[in-house]
Amino acid sequence: MKKFFLVSICLLMAAVFIGAQDLTVDYQYNVAADDSGNYLTFAGPQRFGTANKDTFDAVTGASKQKSTALFSASYQTDIAGKAAFPAAVRCVFLYPVDIPTRKIEDNLNVTKAANGVITVQFCHRGTAYRMITDAQGRLSFPKGNYARRVIGYIVGSGPQVISRDFSSDGTAAKIDWAKVWNPNTPSNNAITGPNAPATAKTGAFINDWEDSTIFHFAGNLQFLWDGRILKINGSLRATQGAPR
Repeated sequence: MKKFFLVSICLLMAAVFIGAQDLTVDYQYNVAADDSGNYLTFAGPQRFGTANKDTFDAVTGASKQKSTALFSASYQTDIAGKAAFPAAVRCVFLYPVDIPTRKIEDNLNVTKAANGVITVQFCHRGTAYRMITDAQGRLSFPKGNYARRVIGYIVGSGPQVISRDFSSDGTAAKIDWAKVWNPNTPSNNAITGPNAPATAKTGAFINDWEDSTIFHFAGNLQFLWDGRILKINGSLRATQGAPR
């Protein structure tokens, strides 16, 4: 009976969500310097909440419009706790509403190849994330070109401690991204350092794909990079069922 009730609730939530409007995103973040022009805007069904050019609040140390908690609760996971939105992209959305030094602590970097492909990579709380667009700067959903790998750990407010398998001095600043994204780099190695948890081990390279069977988002987000400012915008369709 409990299983039937849970399934019924999940189906009801999915039906309600799918009947709602798409998730739209408008984002701007200066990777090169502190900038009061940084912001995150997203809009979906009104009952799930929106944020309009949300920024970091130095007084509270959080996002002014509470968009961090709002997005995570309403769009990132389904009612069963499964991912409906990739963690890599979700983490990028945090930078405009986080402390200005976070981009340095996470070694956030963005590059644009000669053919137009944009790569965004960083390490947040011991997990490395990467997303790669197509030649037009588009990142597709679901099951797009986004990945993650556990390469370190963090205790309290940090700093992060990175495995020497991926960083010459154990800091995020010296991460060797080629090693991080090489599937042949060994995993499951103990990570040593100050106050290292007994369970701290490196992980394997994995796709950061959605695993919700209730709903996911489909479409493209447009990335723009001018060498200093990263912009992301677009609209994603709420789609019922597991991603294919």
